[in-house]
Amino acid sequence: MEMACIQTDGTDQELAATARRTRDDLLERMEGHLRAFLAAEHELWARVNDRAVGAVEALSELIAAGGKRIRPAFCIAGYLAADGDPADPAVVAAAAALEMLHASALIHDDVIDASSHRRGLPTVHAHHTALHAARAWQGESRRYGEGVALLVGDLALVYSEQLMSAAPAAVHAVWHKLRSELMIGQYMDMTAAAEFSVDPRLSRWIALAKSGHYTIHRPLAVGASAAGRADLAPAFAKYGEAVGEAFQLRDDLLDAFGDSAHTGKPAGLDFQQHKMTLLLGWAMQRDERIHSLITRPGHTPDEVRRRLVDTGVPDDVEKHIAALVEQGCDAIAEVPIDPVWRTELTTMATQVAYRTT
Repeated sequence: MEMACIQTDGTDQELAATARRTRDDLLERMEGHLRAFLAAEHELWARVNDRAVGAVEALSELIAAGGKRIRPAFCIAGYLAADGDPADPAVVAAAAALEMLHASALIHDDVIDASSHRRGLPTVHAHHTALHAARAWQGESRRYGEGVALLVGDLALVYSEQLMSAAPAAVHAVWHKLRSELMIGQYMDMTAAAEFSVDPRLSRWIALAKSGHYTIHRPLAVGASAAGRADLAPAFAKYGEAVGEAFQLRDDLLDAFGDSAHTGKPAGLDFQQHKMTLLLGWAMQRDERIHSLITRPGHTPDEVRRRLVDTGVPDDVEKHIAALVEQGCDAIAEVPIDPVWRTELTTMATQVAYRTT
């Protein structure tokens, strides 16, 4: 059941609407900044060689395919909540860098997970594997496709640093921490999947590194730092970790029970890749047969789903998500920011935890 943890009866609705319009305008400016940046790179490499634009085109297609833009949205919200000047282009550059980093992570993640679709389109490695095969090029098609994806993902990583260089120097420390956490979290996720041992504490740490910090906490901190309000970091950390964990748990549920037509990627990938998510970890503590079911060749996602429902864990996860949203909102209840932005961050917490946008 969805919930909001702060009442907004006393909030001036006009001020709230103005705040959202300002955030949305900055997000639109970020989209334009990304398009212009990639168009300039395309033009630059086209002058070198026609083939050189392929990597830029693959990256441009992924970004143009859409996405939730959650990380830029929280970066901009953190910036505006910290009373940052919306006319300053620095926050647009920082938000664009976060989205470019996310593109890099998605491309690499799709290779690791052998995912065939992303945002409703073939993944970079799947597209280039098929292209190689269709044109009967030399070598192995799969290795070519994965190699292209690794390079395109690396290019996005380079571009993210280039974009962030236009942000204030105050953001660099949190930016570097965000990137290293993401990589270490991804590594630990792969290791935990290979070991496939039940360790809820490790699963929670991975969820925080890959999602709690990366998706909510650090983007908020980037925005606040860009506005010169490093003092907001402790409250934003508590908020971001709680709401980010709720976001990751929702992802776990969507992977297990969601519709790929809505998520834009195949369902049941966590089962196929033996991802030790919190959802699976909790369920396996209650029913050890889930471990043998998932590791048994030929199992189907539907079999795993039925077993998960039998454990009652999905219902418990929903309750935990609600508690995490409450916890996150409590963390900013007394933080010294404009009440309009406190309310807006409350709304954003509910939106990401329940995917209401």
